[in-house]
Amino acid sequence: MSDRRPIGMFDSGVGGLTVARAVIDLLPHEDLIYFGDVERCPYGPRPADEVRRFAIEIMDVLVAQDVKLLVVACNSAASTALDAAKERYDLPIISVIEPGVHAAVAATRNRRIGLIGTRATVDSGAYDRAVAETRANVTLASRACPRFVEFVERGDTTSDEVIALARGYLAPLREQEVDTLILGCTHYPLLSGVIQYVMGESVVLVSSAEATATDVFAALRNRDLVSDQRLLGTHRFISSSVEGSFSELGIRFLGPEFGEVEHHPWPHEART
Repeated sequence: MSDRRPIGMFDSGVGGLTVARAVIDLLPHEDLIYFGDVERCPYGPRPADEVRRFAIEIMDVLVAQDVKLLVVACNSAASTALDAAKERYDLPIISVIEPGVHAAVAATRNRRIGLIGTRATVDSGAYDRAVAETRANVTLASRACPRFVEFVERGDTTSDEVIALARGYLAPLREQEVDTLILGCTHYPLLSGVIQYVMGESVVLVSSAEATATDVFAALRNRDLVSDQRLLGTHRFISSSVEGSFSELGIRFLGPEFGEVEHHPWPHEART
């Protein structure tokens, strides 16, 4: 059977579009609804309970659109809300954490893996637990890089300022001689040029986007949810804010598939 329902995906802003790009490339005939919570971005500095509430609110919106699968394309949300989401919704849910960990374990040569993410992601210990569950003989060194998101959201991915910031954030990981670095925030692949420049060419950068797309493909196939339409899928983009750079960055980082943005305002009490 064919399932023509869309895939639902969300992030706190534009970062998850890196995951959307990978899913569209791998599953070009699938429809996609992407929600960027620009109004309340960034999630990283917020308390875990607040991030969990935001994530559930967005997933409720997507589930109401009759999506067939949810992709939590936000590390902060995945690290705080995934268990609650799996209890709340009766449909497959894919996060960006496990695919990134598995890719990093496969890539490391000296068994020293680094992780960079938001404060919420690092403090949650979600990556530490995911690494432990692999039972691989590796060590994980983590570093919060909270200001990276604001640079990506304003489209600054090459300036001297962001390079200087990266040098400060990444120095401890260089000192620990990690040979593989997990980009534990979906915004960070947009800074991969800067991060690679600072870490050096020998360090493998692991973005969970492609690995997550592979997991989405497997979940659809295993549950007989694949669409058999022969036309290219249609994609909807929803933002919680009418202002900001979501449309500009969407075109820049996703390409021609990025279309008109729908506005979904939150009630005043849900904004903060």
